[in-house]
Amino acid sequence: MKKRVPFWKLIGTSIRGEEQDYTRISIKTGIVLLAVPMILEMIMESLFAVVDIFFVGRLGEDAVATVGLTEAVLTIIYSLGVGISMAGTAMVARRFGEKNYQGAGTVAFQLLLVGALASLALGLGGFMYSREILSLMGAEAEVLAQGSSYTSVIFAGNTAIMLLFLINGIFRGAGAPHLAMRALWISNGLNILLDPLLIFGLGSLPGLGLVGAAWATTLGRSVGVLYQVYHLVNGKHRLVIGRQNLKVRWFTLQKIIRISLGGMGQFLVDSAAWIVLTRIAAEFGSAAVAGYTIAFRILLFSLMPAWGLSAAAATLVGQNLGAGKAYRAELATYLTARYNFIFLASVTLIYLFFADSLAGIFVQGEEVRVIAATGLKITVLGYIFYAVGMVMVQAFNGAGDTRTPAYINVGVFWLLEIPMAYVLAISYDLGTLGIFSTIAFCHSLHSLIALWFFRKGRWKFAKA
Repeated sequence: MKKRVPFWKLIGTSIRGEEQDYTRISIKTGIVLLAVPMILEMIMESLFAVVDIFFVGRLGEDAVATVGLTEAVLTIIYSLGVGISMAGTAMVARRFGEKNYQGAGTVAFQLLLVGALASLALGLGGFMYSREILSLMGAEAEVLAQGSSYTSVIFAGNTAIMLLFLINGIFRGAGAPHLAMRALWISNGLNILLDPLLIFGLGSLPGLGLVGAAWATTLGRSVGVLYQVYHLVNGKHRLVIGRQNLKVRWFTLQKIIRISLGGMGQFLVDSAAWIVLTRIAAEFGSAAVAGYTIAFRILLFSLMPAWGLSAAAATLVGQNLGAGKAYRAELATYLTARYNFIFLASVTLIYLFFADSLAGIFVQGEEVRVIAATGLKITVLGYIFYAVGMVMVQAFNGAGDTRTPAYINVGVFWLLEIPMAYVLAISYDLGTLGIFSTIAFCHSLHSLIALWFFRKGRWKFAKA
């Protein structure tokens, strides 16, 4: 009988990053080894989001509104990176399950080509038309006056931001989440240090205000990408991009595009819905947008670890399907969903009792604080369903079936969430209360539909 490894030793192993065969080891052990660095990675990402809005919040509600409106539009561009990242996780995981490590390196190189070229083109457009983008999103005159420079810098540096998440998706597919964790800790740690220095200045050095936050993000993420590239080419890991991989493979590119389109579609649909909801919130003024933005920055602090845990399902599904072990892939998904449910159920209780105190940390104005606290209390009512749904979606993506979640997103977020939010917020004059209620209901419904499709089992036959 095999001796059980203590949980604390598993945590140490996961952080050190010892390479494992996730098609053979215990599923529960595999979940821990993958999930711990993924959770720590996402905790840093959520910590950055909270710290960033903490410093920006000291510049006033117009600055917070600028960040919220800019990020709403940036999600369209990020949908491209997320889609390619999903393809990277699925295809690299499948090659690792097949023990085809050279093929994984070839896939990684094609992914970098697609991501870099696409992000450069989109970033240039955003840089040139930043003011027009903010205006289209309904920004007030005060927001336009101080916000266009921030938006320009963010768009100009979006290649580093996109590549950071894309390469981390590749690392996860290879079963090396510790590298993704370290890259994000380096980039966001530097970002957090630079934020107060560049926003407010130090000693005789003047601060740059809101633009300083944009430069902190761009510089921090760029350093993170340099770290990632080093580990892709240094030959110390099973995943390596060598000279033999530096060729354009049209068949691989076609497969990347096919899988990426579904990933882009699901994220773009979700993001576009968020943009519309932000636009609806803008109808009620900068205070509403600021409260809406702060609420979701705080929510991200809990959702990021949950996404990190659910991401373990993508790697386990992809690698086990590559090894021809569909039952292990299915069992891994259900076990991950159970753990995620327990975590988010606990988080729900915390927000229901302490939402007002949490919102008060990040904003001084009473109106914004009330809106943010209300958003926290209502949105978390859907967490227990969302805990399961996000794992199911990750399982689809890990299998290379990115289209099923995309179709679900269209039905729930575009055909239901947007009109429902409009009717409740504007027609029934519920304001942000109507928006938050819509989000809680629609994300719960989305999760139930995703679980139903997962149980049908068609994802087991996806090609990646």
